[in-house]
Amino acid sequence: MKEEIFVSGRNIPNIDPYLHIWHWQIPVYLFLGGLAAGIMFFAALYTILGKEKEMPTTVKWATFLVPVALILGLFFLFLDLKHQLYFWRLYTTFRIESPMSWGAWVLMLITPLSMVWVATYIKELIPNWDWKFEILKKFEKLAIEYRKPMAWVLLILSVILGIYTGILLSAFNARPLWNTSILGPLFLVSGMSTGAAAIMWMSKDHFERTLMSKIDLILIGVELFFIVHLFMGFMASSAVQIQAAELFLGGQFTVSFWAFVVILGLVFPAILEILELRGYKIPVAIPAVLILFGGLMFRFIMVEAGQITRYLY
Repeated sequence: MKEEIFVSGRNIPNIDPYLHIWHWQIPVYLFLGGLAAGIMFFAALYTILGKEKEMPTTVKWATFLVPVALILGLFFLFLDLKHQLYFWRLYTTFRIESPMSWGAWVLMLITPLSMVWVATYIKELIPNWDWKFEILKKFEKLAIEYRKPMAWVLLILSVILGIYTGILLSAFNARPLWNTSILGPLFLVSGMSTGAAAIMWMSKDHFERTLMSKIDLILIGVELFFIVHLFMGFMASSAVQIQAAELFLGGQFTVSFWAFVVILGLVFPAILEILELRGYKIPVAIPAVLILFGGLMFRFIMVEAGQITRYLY
């Protein structure tokens, strides 16, 4: 039997000390947001660098996934809302201290811009495409002309979106596992890694795949660095954060986190990418799928585990 001492009489299930209000929709939303941010970041970056011809999948074809991912993510977020008919009230104000306000407005900006970005390349994908209306043809011509300034805007928005997916959790100070500033950069790097994996999987060009594989290896290394320092910070902190870390260091999330996220989602695909870069024939789909799976599992585990951790009042 496990005994716990409460310093007050409060022990209301699902409210205090436990919080379990976020279900599968939220981690899926965070995953899709990170994936979209990662893909859009690389598309904007290589457009700014003038590498459209060398990186066609990165700049053009992978970006067709971005509006789909963002719309699906927003749909799952809508499903999770308690008062769905009042979602529009997020757009009647902007609170600079609120991560949800930042996220709502960034999504409002990046979603239509990603659609415009895709629209500028749709004729290259479908040569017979006809916009029908003259105003749409003029708008397409204008968007193509200002594609590089649009890339700068999307570069900034994609970074904010990637960081926001982590800050959304870290803003909950009452949850010890989430209450760390490292979650923002960690989720950003994880999203970029999944974006690089998706591009690598879609690309048929050897140079592009090799470059994205090298970038992804760097991102995996940075992500592992952040994960190690996440737990180092917890173990050097207060008792509740030590207890939060122990969920992953012998507790109920130890196997799922280290097996599915770290080993299968990061270390094993990194080994496969290194072998491929050294000349071994490795199907690109294997490391790409593992990285995407690891990114999704990471968000499921962090959301679920964070709701278990708590302060005893």
